[in-house]
Amino acid sequence: MHEMVKGANVGLAALSEDAGSVVVSLAWSSTTGEGDADVSVLLLDANGKVRSDEDFFFYNNVAARDGSVQLLGKTPTAAGNEDRISIDLTAIPSAVERIVVAASRDGHTRFGDLDDLRLELADQGGEPLLGFQINDADVETAFLFGELYRRGEEWKFRAIGQGYETGLAGLATDFGIDVDDADEAPETGAVGSVASPAVSEAIEVPLAPVVPAQTGPREPAAPAAPRRPRTAKKKVTAPRTARKSLAENEAWRQARLFPASSLKSDRERETRATSVLLSVMAQVPEFGRRLTAAFGAPAGRMETFSEVSLPHGDTPKRPDGVIRVERAGKLWTALVETKTNGNQLKSEQVQAYMDIAARRAYEAVITLSNDVALEGSPLVTVKTDGRRKHKVALWHLSWAEVTHQAQMLIRHEGLGNAAHMWLLQELLYYLQHENSGCHGFQNMGAAWVPVRNGIDDETLCQGDPRAVEVVESWERLIRQVCLRLGGELGTKALPVQPGRRRGSDPGAHRSQLADELCEHGRLTAGLRVDGAPGVLGLTADLRTGKLRTSIEFPAPEQGYPLALVKRVVRQLSEAPADLHIETLVEGQANGPRGTLERLRPEPADLLPKEGVTITGFRLSLLKGMGSTRGTAESGFIRSVDDAVDRFYSGVVAHLERRGSRATAAV
Repeated sequence: MHEMVKGANVGLAALSEDAGSVVVSLAWSSTTGEGDADVSVLLLDANGKVRSDEDFFFYNNVAARDGSVQLLGKTPTAAGNEDRISIDLTAIPSAVERIVVAASRDGHTRFGDLDDLRLELADQGGEPLLGFQINDADVETAFLFGELYRRGEEWKFRAIGQGYETGLAGLATDFGIDVDDADEAPETGAVGSVASPAVSEAIEVPLAPVVPAQTGPREPAAPAAPRRPRTAKKKVTAPRTARKSLAENEAWRQARLFPASSLKSDRERETRATSVLLSVMAQVPEFGRRLTAAFGAPAGRMETFSEVSLPHGDTPKRPDGVIRVERAGKLWTALVETKTNGNQLKSEQVQAYMDIAARRAYEAVITLSNDVALEGSPLVTVKTDGRRKHKVALWHLSWAEVTHQAQMLIRHEGLGNAAHMWLLQELLYYLQHENSGCHGFQNMGAAWVPVRNGIDDETLCQGDPRAVEVVESWERLIRQVCLRLGGELGTKALPVQPGRRRGSDPGAHRSQLADELCEHGRLTAGLRVDGAPGVLGLTADLRTGKLRTSIEFPAPEQGYPLALVKRVVRQLSEAPADLHIETLVEGQANGPRGTLERLRPEPADLLPKEGVTITGFRLSLLKGMGSTRGTAESGFIRSVDDAVDRFYSGVVAHLERRGSRATAAV
């Protein structure tokens, strides 16, 4: 990989012959696990300005209509988060000369508070081409990481590494975006909030003096009279409440485009699931593009095929599916191998498809199963021939991620066509049917029961490989919980790994967590949900059989102590009575605490003695933990899902939101 320094530039053609479509990744971490930022992309003309507001892509405008730019969202890494952007350079309009990649932070948080700021750019096959490490971020609240720009027929990349103290508003204004005036704020929330996550609305960011930081790349532009930019065309979303059924009674079952009740065998499930998914991907461009852009596919006409016979030695092979995308006369092809109902991928099968793809100059092999891939722990092991000029990328997709993307489009972001919405709803119904076999991670593995028994009778020793297996299963479960919760809420939900440094060995970290499990008998995790006032903590105590869900959040900087505690209790008026509330006080490990039921009539019991400063509050709920390894009523996975749902909908949803964007309850 070509490492760059600030101000340097390089031509993409010199790094790869396959750079017509690229994926730009922005990454960062924080010691607390709470640091986050939002990426944005600006398409600029020869004057260094956007041609219109549609050339500004951010959290409320995530994709170009022609598919040339798409924000793919955040994914957790070993040390923090990675936000990816797909850019099809062959589809960028000729009037666009520069593509600026930036990020911004909410409120008063700064980029200097984040660690390991880094940009990486990969080609269409997923091969990393260049990297840019940023070590001098300071007071900036908006940051320009780099830009792609034209030089004749060639695209080049320049490492910028400069920013603004005026946040997203300053960045947008400097490049020709008109922001809302505070007097025109919508009645649904304060200035800076997004009125509806389902519709790509106007840019709503707080106005601030447009003064770039000293590290800014240009002089401040003369401020124009603020006005509301044009609103994008409203998209179709599914109604929150279902229409009243015309059936005579509940025994009548609605006819479905993709029936699942008649499926009998695993082979039938795999064949049906592959065909259903691929057909909807081809017919609903927004959905197909969303799933394939992360794998390096260009924006273009997509066709999908199932049960294709391909030569391979003496015996032809039949991959479950093939995806082909045509753009400007060029084809991008991926073979698809599908597993359902918890069946495992087979290395020899995937290896054969990798060999076929390499010989036929296909770009990728995509595996699809209920399992969730982990960094540094591949689901299948394959060998690649380094002598081949053409490289094939191996990607994995979980059924839980497919469901998540469908939910985001159906319930929150919307589609431009009502028929496409109906097709995607039918797909979602099929995926969630109990007989489809497409239910995501559903088994804690064979090591679960022996590890639990070893903790109970205190015979589990550090270094036991079975404990590492349980830690890996726990990590997969938490990632799936984040996908499901994010799909329900229509927002970002990511696992938190505090204290991790980028570049550290994920296997070594899991071994450390496994040793802690052997010693203390607990599995812990954190979930950062966009808009929540703090990180949602989750602890599974295998010794006591209890699950603890909790959240800590700071107290307001102003207000009398009694008013603060009354305010918290009042916000939780509809929360479960057994909710534990603890006051966090300066310089002390523990503060006053009690259940909500006891504190409702006497909130003053949360006040610390002798006027000690209140720094925040901790809320916790306890529930019984399932013992079996699966998803049955008595299963551990079901109990974790139920605990997170109960805590978020019953507690977190009633708290005041952090930052500028609100989220809905589960």
